[in-house]
This record gives sequence, C-alpha cells and structure tokens, in this order.
Amino acid sequence: MFLVTLCHLSKVYDITGDLSTLKSVFSDKKLLIAKILLLCYSLGMSDYIRARSDEHKEERLSQIKEATAELFATCPYSEITLTTIAEKLGWSRANLYKYVTTKEEIFLEISAEKMATYYGSLLSAFPEGNNFTPDVITEVWAGIVNANQDYMRYVSYLNPVIETNVTVERLAVFKKKYYDLAYAFRDRLAQMLGTTQDAAYKIQLDVLFYASSNAVCCYKNPLVQEALKQINITPLPMDFYKDMKDFLKMRLAWKE
Repeated sequence: MFLVTLCHLSKVYDITGDLSTLKSVFSDKKLLIAKILLLCYSLGMSDYIRARSDEHKEERLSQIKEATAELFATCPYSEITLTTIAEKLGWSRANLYKYVTTKEEIFLEISAEKMATYYGSLLSAFPEGNNFTPDVITEVWAGIVNANQDYMRYVSYLNPVIETNVTVERLAVFKKKYYDLAYAFRDRLAQMLGTTQDAAYKIQLDVLFYASSNAVCCYKNPLVQEALKQINITPLPMDFYKDMKDFLKMRLAWKE
C-alpha cells in the first residue's frame, strides 16, 4: 500500500526517478504521511483504512477479553483492575485506555459472549416441537449448566457490580441480547412443559440464580477456606452437576 501510494504521489507531483528520489522530495516524515493519507482519501481508500482500523481494534479487544478471562479464572473479581489487566497483556495502562475505560466494560463483553453460548446450547439441545419428558429435560439442562459454570460466575457479578459501571448505551445493547435469547428459550420451555410464558421465564431465572450462587459458593473463596480451617470446620463436598439435577427436578415439578 505504501509503494502504491508513493507511485500515485509521483504522478500527482510529476516526480520521476527511483524511490529514493521520491522519498527525498518528502524528507519530512510527518509531511509524507499526511500527504499519503490525504491521497488515500482522494483515491477512495477511506473505507479500506477504516476497515483496517476496525479490524485492529477488534483484535485488541479480543486480546483484552482473553487476558481478563484468564485472570478471572484464578483471581477474585476484586483483585482484577485495569492495571493488572494491562500487566497481563504487557501493555501500559495508557495503551489499555485507548480501548476501554472500566473493567466492567470488559466483563460485560465477556458475559455477553458466554451468555450467547449458554442460551445457544439450550436452544440447540431442546429443538422446537420436541416431546422430551421432565426427566430428560432435567438431565440435559443440568449438563448444560454444568458445562457453563464459568458463565454462572459472571452472572453472580452482573447485576450488583458489572452493570453499575458501564454506559447506558452499552448496557442497553447487552440487555437487548439477553432478552432476545432468554425470551426465545422461555417460549421453548413453555411449550415443553405445557405452561405459561411467565411461569417458564420464572423457572429459567430460578435455575440461573441457583446455578450462579452455587458457582461462587463461599467456601470456594481461599480466604473462607483458610478461615474454616482455623476453626476446624470441614464443609460438605460439592457436586455441582448433582446439585443442579436435584434442583431442576424439584423446580420442574413445581411449574408455577
């Protein structure tokens, strides 16, 4: 692209000779760049430049989300800051600020992706018009929740923390995605259980809240584990999948 643009510049300014001669005409590097950008726009290349810029931004945001998710897999939410995220990436904090302004923005984006995976799995596992029994629904749904434990950890922070420090515009986009997916599964669940949309929505909310609370059960916290050790308390072992099956079986039997 650089060489092509220089060739166009040579025609515009009627410069002949080799590349070194052309460069010498524009010895001021900043001036040369400015001329190139102006020419690009005049040649109709603005869309290309914008596309490259957007592509670069998306790549950076993907790196930011990946680094943040890795941190959250091993660190408490309270210990993750823009500084620790920048350090994880090997960037300066100022560089990180070019793409995000709060850590909640990042967590909201990650939550949206994990949410789409969770609801996408439910809608795929329970196709429209199926005749699955409550026992089959329980088994399959519990398995999907178990496979999405990571998403459930994000859910536990959404309303009280993440959604409190993002722009209204970002939150509106996120909520639109949520309700599109949640209502699609609500309708599917109502059909499967032979119940109302409101009852079906309440069931899926109860499952989501129970799963999210289980996913961040207090004694998984290292500080709590150490405190319990000091007072000689051994918590009962958790079986997330079995707990979800038991809860779902009970909740589906009570359809209201």
